[in-house]
Amino acid sequence: MRKEEDSIFYGIDKLTVFIYVILVFMGWLNIYAAVYNEEHKNIFDTTQKYGMQLVWIGSAFFIATVILIIDAGFYTVFSYFFYGFLLLACIAVPYLGREVKGSRSWFRFGSFGIQPAEFMKFATNLALAKYLSNVNIEVELSRKNRFIDLIKNYKNTIYAVIILSLPLLIIKILQDETGLALVFIAFIITLYREGLSVNFLIVGLLSTLLFVLSLVIASNTLITLLAVIACLAFLFIKRSLKHFIIVSLIFASASGVVLATNYVYDHLEPHQKTRIDVLLGRGTVNLKKEGYNVNQAKIAIGSGGFFGKGYLQGTQTKYDFVPEQDTDFIFCTVGEEWGFVGTSSVIMLELFLIIRVIMMAERQRSPFSRIYGYGVASVLFFHLAINVGMTIGLVPVIGIPLPFFSYGGSSLWSFTILLFIFIKLDANRLVILR
Repeated sequence: MRKEEDSIFYGIDKLTVFIYVILVFMGWLNIYAAVYNEEHKNIFDTTQKYGMQLVWIGSAFFIATVILIIDAGFYTVFSYFFYGFLLLACIAVPYLGREVKGSRSWFRFGSFGIQPAEFMKFATNLALAKYLSNVNIEVELSRKNRFIDLIKNYKNTIYAVIILSLPLLIIKILQDETGLALVFIAFIITLYREGLSVNFLIVGLLSTLLFVLSLVIASNTLITLLAVIACLAFLFIKRSLKHFIIVSLIFASASGVVLATNYVYDHLEPHQKTRIDVLLGRGTVNLKKEGYNVNQAKIAIGSGGFFGKGYLQGTQTKYDFVPEQDTDFIFCTVGEEWGFVGTSSVIMLELFLIIRVIMMAERQRSPFSRIYGYGVASVLFFHLAINVGMTIGLVPVIGIPLPFFSYGGSSLWSFTILLFIFIKLDANRLVILR
């Protein structure tokens, strides 16, 4: 019994590891199908993407093992170090890195490339968990003074948002990686689990609605409509100076969102405007230009029917009609070759992993482990929802990978590190109880 407890695999959630392995190997087989050709049939050929992906998979398993060997306390102690180091790497890469597909966000070492922004996700999750776990302790100690507690909660929300905003702004502004930058919004789910007021959610949803309306309705018309609503609100609520100020501030803020949305839209790159227009159905979509990617993706998924065309029988992917079919649009390969059954299986596996992570997070004794677990689930869910959504035309094409499925070393490594740190933290829960 003692030997089992001393093993690095003691307490490891085997079901989570099993789902991870299944997803990784399913992804590898679909990468092979996505870039398959008659001249290179050897699935172990490292001159091809599927051969290189096998190298990434082997190295990812090695990284996972190292993570399990290291003491769980290491990740708590060095949380801020990882965050600061990778922030500096994200700042440096536009100046020292090489340009790939129009974005200078990669460090190149010969034929090997690494994207710091991918690893920023696990570092931000560690930093957020570290900060909020310290806050949990402070709040418990200050329960006797409710006024102090409220002040700290207000400040804590601001500090937490700063932790999330720094990588988002750096990655978007310096690297122009919109997809990777938006991933950090997913951590809002973690903040709600830790007590963020529902009022922020309401404000966020209303702001999103106003943002969309600003793109559909002329700004003058929309601001006039907001002014009418403000007047009606003032007439039907208690008429006092306090309520007049509140209504006026809400109207001013809403008008500011409308004007800011139009300003940002006017200063977007042409291709970014086009993606938004395609999503909103504004104007005529040219299926040979701006609508090409999504149209081909829909054709590929739709042509698969219920059971699919069969493995390696996909014509849309085989003849390169679908762009980025081994990375951002790999879900199309699943849809064409495995049909509704295949796509449903992949989505259910991904969702099962997310649900499993949430269940593990809820059983944690440590606030740090619980918060980190919810961060893992939030990131995985965001990637899944956006990746699948953009392949079927529900969200703009922003280019983010399907977790454990898409081709790429940086992507697979970052997701592996993100998940296995939590698996180690969860296992440490049993070590503490011994």
